[in-house]
Amino acid sequence: MRTPFMTSFTIPLASCSDKAANQFPDLFPLSAAVTVPTPSAVLERNNVRVFGKGEQVMMLCNGFGCSQHIWNRLTTALSTRYRLVLFDYVGSGGSDLSAYTPERYSSLAGYVQDVVDICQALDLRDVVLVGHSVGASIAMLATIAAPVHFSRLIALAASPYFLNEDDYYGGFSKEDVEQLLGLMKVDHDSWANLFANLLLGAENDALLSKELAQHFCNADSNIAQHFAHITFLSDCRTEMAHVPVPTLLVQCSQDIAAPSEVGAFLLDQIPQATLVTLSTTGHCPHLSAPLDTLRAMETFLAA
Repeated sequence: MRTPFMTSFTIPLASCSDKAANQFPDLFPLSAAVTVPTPSAVLERNNVRVFGKGEQVMMLCNGFGCSQHIWNRLTTALSTRYRLVLFDYVGSGGSDLSAYTPERYSSLAGYVQDVVDICQALDLRDVVLVGHSVGASIAMLATIAAPVHFSRLIALAASPYFLNEDDYYGGFSKEDVEQLLGLMKVDHDSWANLFANLLLGAENDALLSKELAQHFCNADSNIAQHFAHITFLSDCRTEMAHVPVPTLLVQCSQDIAAPSEVGAFLLDQIPQATLVTLSTTGHCPHLSAPLDTLRAMETFLAA
């Protein structure tokens, strides 16, 4: 059964385009009444940092359980050419934990709204939006919700749905996910190490797995459990056809969480998509192959 990415939280109409409102009336209801936070409150809530040279803005959306420091291998080079916007999801990094409510973050829509809020708080336009894993899904949905802010999209190890279903191969069975979520609930640290090793794969440096596991351990465990359910069970497949901007899909070989079948699906569904497959293995090219990732990004942006 398809679990839509939106459940109870709705993005206020003021944040989205008329086209998006017409396409997704359940997500963007005309009667939506949501308190809009002040720009300073948004920047504090999501621990937003802005730095770098150049006029072009690039915003980086972290993957599940990670803080903005997961991008450190890319940001030194990128900051010489771009004005970078980094942030933390509520529940990770230096975010304001008191801003978390189960209602707002009951689906990916709450995280999408955070991205839109940040763009509005900083008055951003023509943004190159970069996302990893579920962060790529959040980025894609943000371009649909508020296309006025974005010009291009770069999706690293993206997957619109992680579960296997009928003729769709997402990489995980329902039983796989239930076991991972069960371990996460009873022993967060053991889960973090297991999941990091699973995502990075045996061929990558063990230190990378330890680094990723530390990100998982640093996140608030209760919020992370909730976010994990949303990450694994959200199904954004039908929304992919509505991504309005040129999109680069960066895929790794032998990625358990975003196998080649998923890359082929996204390439077929996203109207202006380009697919690049790196030789590195695992699910985190910005960790395991930062130079190759940077080259793929720059080639796409220079076209």
